[in-house]
Amino acid sequence: MSTHNGKGHEGHKPEEIDVSQGYEQSDVRATGIVVFLTAMSIFVAVVGLLAYGVGKALDTWMAKTDPKPNHWSKTVNIRELGNMPSDPEIQKQVAELVQQFPMPRLQTDDGMSDLAVLHQHEDLLLDHYTWVDQSKGTVRIPIDRAMELLAQQGLPVAPAESLPPLMTGDSRPTITEPLTDGFARTGYEQEQARSRGAAARQQQ
Repeated sequence: MSTHNGKGHEGHKPEEIDVSQGYEQSDVRATGIVVFLTAMSIFVAVVGLLAYGVGKALDTWMAKTDPKPNHWSKTVNIRELGNMPSDPEIQKQVAELVQQFPMPRLQTDDGMSDLAVLHQHEDLLLDHYTWVDQSKGTVRIPIDRAMELLAQQGLPVAPAESLPPLMTGDSRPTITEPLTDGFARTGYEQEQARSRGAAARQQQ
C-alpha cells in the first residue's frame, strides 16, 4: 500500500505550480468541450431523424387503416360558421327540454345544496310537531319529547323469541355500545353553521 509522505515515489517529482502571478497561466483545453458538443449534436440529430421517421410511419399506417370518406363523414371548417348568437328564445326552449329529460338528471352543482335542503326537512320533522294523519289525530312528536317519554315509560318489552340452537363453536353476538346515532352533518353544513355563529357573535 503506497503512502504519500511529501517526497513522492522514487524517480517521480511532483509538478511544481508557480503561484507568484496569482492566477492560472495555462489556457483551458477546449478539445474535450468540442468533442462533447459534437457528440451531443450528432445524438440530437439522430434522435430527431428517428422521431420523424416513426411519426411518418405511424401517419402512413393510420391513413391506410382509416375508412374511406363517404357522405356521412365530411370535414367542415367551423371558423366559417362563426359563433352561435345568444337568443333568449332558444335558451328558453333548451331549458324546457332539459326539464323534460328522464330522471335521474345530472346535478349542476356538487350536491351540497341538496343535502342541506334534505337536512332542513329532516330538522323540521325532528324538532316540531307534524301531522301524520289528521283524520285519525295521529301526530309526529319532536325527538326531544320522544326521548323524554321513552326515559319515563321505558321501551316496550318484546316477546321472547325462540332462537335455534347454536352450532358447535358459535356464540351469541352482543352489542356493548351504540354504533352511531344515524345522523351527521356534512362539512358544508358545518362550515355554514360556523359562519352563521361567527356573524352572530360579531353583531353582539
